Amino acid sequence: MIPKSYKKMQENYPEFMQAYEAMRDAARDAGPLSDREVALVKLAISITAGLEGGSHSHTRKALDAGCSGDDLRHVAMLTAPTIGFPTMMRAKSWVEDVLEKKSAQ
Repeated sequence: MIPKSYKKMQENYPEFMQAYEAMRDAARDAGPLSDREVALVKLAISITAGLEGGSHSHTRKALDAGCSGDDLRHVAMLTAPTIGFPTMMRAKSWVEDVLEKKSAQ
């Protein structure tokens, strides 16, 4: 599911978004990580940056890349020593938001 705001950016600024997506693809292709590993890293980055929307998005992408709910919960929990327990709990709730929505479908 592509967020409406992302689609709107693509409609309004197609050249900008093409450049952004090319950079995203180049970064992914620059190294040896699998799609699954990339998805887990990007979720961890979103969590530690405090990005709720990014964490939701990267949780969905990680599920699409073959990660399990337990994998994603583990990523969230691994952030606790770095970002603190309360902040990790907030981020874990973002992962749970997506997992609960997916299980309800």
